Amino acid sequence: MVGDTIGDFIVRLTNAGAIKKATVSVPYSSFKMAVAEKLKEMGYVKDIEKKGKKVKKTIDVVLKYSETGEHAIQGVKRISKPGRRLYKSTREIVPVRYGHGSLVLSTPKGVLSDKEARKQNVGGEALFEIW
Repeated sequence: MVGDTIGDFIVRLTNAGAIKKATVSVPYSSFKMAVAEKLKEMGYVKDIEKKGKKVKKTIDVVLKYSETGEHAIQGVKRISKPGRRLYKSTREIVPVRYGHGSLVLSTPKGVLSDKEARKQNVGGEALFEIW
């Protein structure tokens, strides 16, 4: 059993991109689905699809590659972990990699990127940085 489901999810995406896989299948949860939709919205994955019924539900993520075959996700850094949750207020949210990356936060208004959180003036749990 995996204790850190979001950490497992983003590691699966980066590992699959490293070996040039087209799709990744991960066990379904509504939180992972919200994170996957945010990654699609930010342009790090091409498409997401929910498959299966009841207990056997999965999320199929189609990975995105550039024209040269380079994976859209260059790197990921997990910030808030099960053993140590880290929260950021609106003032503490700063651009990642000089604006070339994004911070994904779990806020009271849902899963948001750092830019959206600053615009909506809301803080929350900093899940991970992606570039």
